[in-house]
Amino acid sequence: MSVSNNGYNGNFEDVKCAKIPKFENQDDFAEKNELQRGIDAGNINLVDNSHVYKIEQRQNEILAAFERKKKLRQVHISTDDNEVRELLRERGMPITLFGEGPADRRERLRSSIDELGPIRTKQDKINEAKKAEELTKTTWYHEGPDELKAARFHMAEFARIKLQERIKREKENAAIPQSQKTSRLQQTHRYIQACSSVSSQIGHDRPISYCQLSPNNKVLATASWSGVCKLWSIPECRELLSLRAHTINVGAIVFHPQATISLDESAACMATCATDGEVKLWSMDKGTPVCNLGKHEQRVSRVAYHPSGKYLGAACHDASWRLWDLETQTELLHQEGHTKGVHDIAFQCDGSIALTGGLDAYGRVWDLRTGRCIYFLEGHLKEIYSVCFSPNGYEMATGGGDNAVKIWDMRKRACVYTIPAHTKLISKLQYQKTHGNYLLTASYDETVKVWTAPGYLPLNTFSGHQGKVMGLDVSSEDDTIVTCSSDYTFKIWKQDTEV
Repeated sequence: MSVSNNGYNGNFEDVKCAKIPKFENQDDFAEKNELQRGIDAGNINLVDNSHVYKIEQRQNEILAAFERKKKLRQVHISTDDNEVRELLRERGMPITLFGEGPADRRERLRSSIDELGPIRTKQDKINEAKKAEELTKTTWYHEGPDELKAARFHMAEFARIKLQERIKREKENAAIPQSQKTSRLQQTHRYIQACSSVSSQIGHDRPISYCQLSPNNKVLATASWSGVCKLWSIPECRELLSLRAHTINVGAIVFHPQATISLDESAACMATCATDGEVKLWSMDKGTPVCNLGKHEQRVSRVAYHPSGKYLGAACHDASWRLWDLETQTELLHQEGHTKGVHDIAFQCDGSIALTGGLDAYGRVWDLRTGRCIYFLEGHLKEIYSVCFSPNGYEMATGGGDNAVKIWDMRKRACVYTIPAHTKLISKLQYQKTHGNYLLTASYDETVKVWTAPGYLPLNTFSGHQGKVMGLDVSSEDDTIVTCSSDYTFKIWKQDTEV
């Protein structure tokens, strides 16, 4: 009987051996892993499943897109069409398309969230504004040099002496009968009401930005946008000296507290500042600067001498103010605190406190003995352009772009008066230097007004300038008021009988 060679005949061992592949030796067979042996034996069928993975990936993408659309439908979009247009503009998208209605605009704004991120709602903006406002009330302090510590001790001792003198004067004033004090006050007010323009002088060929009388009231300093400063004799209005101070707008020119009194004319009797950030010191006998205190990064709008005459404060538009030691000509303090430029600075009569007014509409009171901000003045609606102290040491006045003057009492830590003083921004404030019985305010509405203190009732209005009134000052003898304007002139105001 013959034996068949197909897989259905023969014994089991022969069939088994026919299905198992032949290897050259047993070592090669041992080296293959079980998966490979299964493949070689034909028991595992290999199929390309890449198209399955692609299908699953596509399904995942569709599900993710569905989830995104679901979340977008849940996002609240304002029904105010004007707000929708504003949000589209903020995102750099057309505020409207041809034939598009309010509902279509809302859907287009909603669909932009997927590409451009979430929408800043009104509430988000309100919250951001609150955070920014909180930041404006944050004061940053920096470690100063050893010279600053010595300067603080010096200012504290100077303030102690001045305070004792002021208390002595107040006690002497308190001993005066009330009838006599009332009579003196009425006499001062009557004099102010009788004042008028007695002299007008064309001083520069560009607007006059600042003016100040010397401590002996015999010299007037004026600063101009032409960069030139001049000294004039009072009351003759005769030009004494011309200073080619700066090459750009001069912000202020101020006298040293002892200039024309005990300070030599060849010493540094005056200080100027300009839009280019330069601060210079000048003598009264030549037209070249004594020294240059260095160039600030941005505009310096105002400078003020400390009552001791040893230090100079500078208000800078880089949101800081500086304190300079005039003997060593070094910067002692670079104080931040405002969120926008600092436009004006003033020192208390005792020299222990400084007041700054900023373009952020806030004022700050600084204790020079400790370096801390002790009082935050909040209330103006627009920028503060001028600040000043009353001779009583505790009242302050601020004025600015909201056309109003605010009176602050440091004892009460509150605003005690708000004067709707002018119809345009207020450029300069000045109290009576001896007793503080009246307050002068200058404005871009071309007028200067006088207000009683306390009470702050109108006493007089000086009209005569044909341009914005940019500066003013009053003599220490209370008999002369000087104003300057963008009409290139300065004027002297006093009683006609004393001309």
